[in-house]
Amino acid sequence: MSKYFTIFGNPISHSISPLIHNYTIKTLQIDGCYGRTLLENGNDLKKKFLNLKLTGANITVPFKENAYNLCDEVEGIAQNIQAVNTIIKKNNKLIGFNTDAPGFYESIKSYKNIKNILILGAGGTAKAISFILKQKGYKITLLNRSQKRLDFFIKNNFECYYWDNFIPTQYDMIINTTSAGLNDLLLPIKKDVLDKLFLNAKYAIDVIYNKQTPFLSLAKKHNLIIKDGSDMLLYQAVLAFEIFFDFKYPKNVIEKPMKYAFKFLL
Repeated sequence: MSKYFTIFGNPISHSISPLIHNYTIKTLQIDGCYGRTLLENGNDLKKKFLNLKLTGANITVPFKENAYNLCDEVEGIAQNIQAVNTIIKKNNKLIGFNTDAPGFYESIKSYKNIKNILILGAGGTAKAISFILKQKGYKITLLNRSQKRLDFFIKNNFECYYWDNFIPTQYDMIINTTSAGLNDLLLPIKKDVLDKLFLNAKYAIDVIYNKQTPFLSLAKKHNLIIKDGSDMLLYQAVLAFEIFFDFKYPKNVIEKPMKYAFKFLL
């Protein structure tokens, strides 16, 4: 019986998830396919999921918190961060997971001499990254445009600032989780602030993938080690694929065709 998957988001035309998942599905000779679905309203996610008769789905910006709220059950770290990026239908229930968190850690765990990390943004991806990195022993600070979205992080004992009360200090790694640079030439915060932050930083990471954003371009000018979100996407996709197919396929079996897709098909 065919299995159907999609990725929900807005915007969504840039997503390469269908390519890497479909290539892996084909390589492993699975009867299934993976598409992409533009969603205008996060409240329609569950209805769309059911109408499309999906086996599973990924969720990207800006609907990860909507996905958390619509699930019948939520597993693992997704319970802590209240953001879901992977859903499966099992026993007539929608079950939610978050593979962004372990996927991101997998992508940066080889970096050395990191203690203090600044995360820009306060959405679902910021929640995932902040929790996993805090669990791994890093000191995490959040910076967001407004104070409103920081309530969740404050309640969970993160150090938080918004633009009007932030004074740049020293951080080893700066991570952009905002959509600035995805479809525009914007920076996630003011350039003069970023310049000061990059003076003392070692690494700059942007969760936007497959392009060098203005954020990363500026970091490169400051001679920082930069990384886009491609590795995070790869590792979270491997974990999502495991969940989609009930852990039938080992990680290394999934990772091989996915890495090939990333390297040769993009």
